[in-house]
Amino acid sequence: MKIVIQPQGTLAIYEQIVNQLKNAIVTGELQAGEALPSIRGLAGELNVSVITTKRAYEELEKEGLIRSVSGKGFYVCEYNTDYLREKQLVMLERRLQEVIAEAKQAGLGCEEVKEMVETLFEEG
Repeated sequence: MKIVIQPQGTLAIYEQIVNQLKNAIVTGELQAGEALPSIRGLAGELNVSVITTKRAYEELEKEGLIRSVSGKGFYVCEYNTDYLREKQLVMLERRLQEVIAEAKQAGLGCEEVKEMVETLFEEG
């Protein structure tokens, strides 16, 4: 799995890591029981602080998505895919509400925003 960090993104780096790992779990790219890279290994691969990757793993562990096995590393937990997907949808709706509010402040209409989303969606 490839994690892509956007330094100028609106989300903190640890949040980008968390979101991408969650997405990989929901889509089945990461399977239950699968080992994750070590905290140091992931930090080196992404060229970010060990503290950043540790925080991301702690967040995922709090949510019950991964577990730490002492001396062995982190592993993907068994999970309820529907619940996780619903949580992702709620987070996405919140972010979209923020974007819509900004679009309205900029004087954009619904059709202009739809057009922008469609263009960006096709590019991504």
